[in-house]
Amino acid sequence: MILAISVITYVLVMVLIGLYVSRKVKSTGDYVLAGRSLPFYMALATVFATWFGSESILGASTKFAEGGFGNVIEDPFGAALCLIIAGLFFNRKLYNLSFLTIGDYFKNRYNTIIAVILSTAIIISYFGWVAAQFLALGLVLSTVIPALSLPLAILFAAAIVTAYTFFGGMYSVATLDTIQAVVIIAGLGTIFVYALSKIGGVDVFIAQTPPEFWRVIPESSQSLTEWIIFITALMTIGFGSIPQQDVYQRAMSAKSASISVWASVIGGLLYFSVVLIPLFIAGIARILYPDVLADNPQNLILTLVGDHTPMFVQILFFGALVSAIISTASGALLAPGTLLAENIIKPFFNEIGDKFRLLIIRCAVILVAFGGIILALKEDARIYELVSSAYSVTLVAGFIPLAVGLYSKRANSFGALVSIISGISVWQYWEHVVVSDIPGTFMGFAASGIGMVIGTFIGSFIQREEKVMV
Repeated sequence: MILAISVITYVLVMVLIGLYVSRKVKSTGDYVLAGRSLPFYMALATVFATWFGSESILGASTKFAEGGFGNVIEDPFGAALCLIIAGLFFNRKLYNLSFLTIGDYFKNRYNTIIAVILSTAIIISYFGWVAAQFLALGLVLSTVIPALSLPLAILFAAAIVTAYTFFGGMYSVATLDTIQAVVIIAGLGTIFVYALSKIGGVDVFIAQTPPEFWRVIPESSQSLTEWIIFITALMTIGFGSIPQQDVYQRAMSAKSASISVWASVIGGLLYFSVVLIPLFIAGIARILYPDVLADNPQNLILTLVGDHTPMFVQILFFGALVSAIISTASGALLAPGTLLAENIIKPFFNEIGDKFRLLIIRCAVILVAFGGIILALKEDARIYELVSSAYSVTLVAGFIPLAVGLYSKRANSFGALVSIISGISVWQYWEHVVVSDIPGTFMGFAASGIGMVIGTFIGSFIQREEKVMV
């Protein structure tokens, strides 16, 4: 009962803070990018919170317990790499362009068709991610409140996140991210200390963990296929998330280009460091509960917390877990809602005022939330499956047009179109037709790059012919 009351109180306090902060929203720029006003500490917190959701605490930790670092190359290694690369090579250039969405960049750099295609692909990739966060928060609420069925808990979770995202936008997201980052680090840090004490300290943990668990790179230096699989896992989120709207939105909300750059770089390092905590907690739990590891590894951390920690630590843990999920869910909801409104719906209107524009974005947030709820309520919904391919489509379709467009004046719309079509087509063909150990996303990414080069070359001749005809 104490645990349930504590978690409910915490959630309600977060909602009230989010609604209070929503008073700052006066325009579309305020709602989407927090008026580009975030100081360094808030920008750092909101970048850090980009992926720190259910996957970080329960998903990645389970994979580590099953096979060590080799199982978690995508996250946290690839996720941290994404933030660092974005900060060093993309944020300053994009910040100085002052666009509201990543789709606006594609429209300005190429054309409306490219913007609509890529915006649609990005939006689709978010529905499963939003659903996963709703499902995870619903599972937590139904666990601490046994009287609450899972479907009702999912609906309650969706209502919570949607409410403060609808009213406060990025201002609410950034403010709550700042608070929740502290709760996450404090909660997980405390549990790690308790867990270590139960097995006798760091030396025992290292001694009872298989040596291969600490290996990051492939064991065989001679196997090209193993290295391709490793590189693909690293760049799926590492490159594939850079064209994502939530990464863009969080970085572009900073007060200056320099803050945007360093918030991302340091945020990536902080994210990697903090995610190691739940990984190591799960590593300790695998020693304490070999039977749970064999039967239901996803319950490792929950079992450890329930059996070996006092009530105040359990409150800290569930507070950290709820914080992580809410932080990720809010940004994941706002990002596709913004893209849907700005780059899919708004083009159908000739002239609209800022208030109506803001209303469209808020309505789009609700629409995305409904899509997430439908997926989360499916009987066979699983968190991992809902998010497993979220970044593949943007890796094979969006990264090359973004990177080449920013760094090459020769890039043109025909090249971008060929890149998108080549990347998606080869990716899907390789996944569903070709029998190979080489991942389809790697082949799709390679095809996207080749398509960009060939398409840009052909497109330059098309542009010359058009100029001659004019």
